[in-house]
Amino acid sequence: MGSHPMKDKISATVNIRNRQASFEFEILDTLTAGIVLTGTEIKSVRQQKVTLQDSFCQFRGNELFLVNLHIAPYEYGTYNNPLPKRDRKLLLKRRELNKWQARMEEKGLTIALLRLFIDEKGRCKVEIALAKGKKMHDKRESIKERDLAREMRKDLD
Repeated sequence: MGSHPMKDKISATVNIRNRQASFEFEILDTLTAGIVLTGTEIKSVRQQKVTLQDSFCQFRGNELFLVNLHIAPYEYGTYNNPLPKRDRKLLLKRRELNKWQARMEEKGLTIALLRLFIDEKGRCKVEIALAKGKKMHDKRESIKERDLAREMRKDLD
């Protein structure tokens, strides 16, 4: 028999990076967290129909939620498809949550989403970072470093 039509569309590995995060923020610490998804959402993630831009994490009580992550509705889903930008709960150990929540009380810190990926067991995970917003002169410095690295790579080729 032929293969199922859906198998062809789903890539084996999913590793979606938020390139803007390292430019916008100075990363202080990182964690990998599980994410609570519905069945149709994980199917959309496996098809890489995800937009990380403008997403961030927010504490609500003692729980951490991923806000503004866009997961496109699954094309073969029904009217039960969840909203594309709904808030999604992150799964972390209580000790890690408490530590980051205490550090969030410090001025100017945020939790940014660095990447979304599927682990070796097939579970959707996110890499999040405790970060500090960069000032404009820091961003200019990042641009200079990036351009310098690009020039050095050109010289090596």
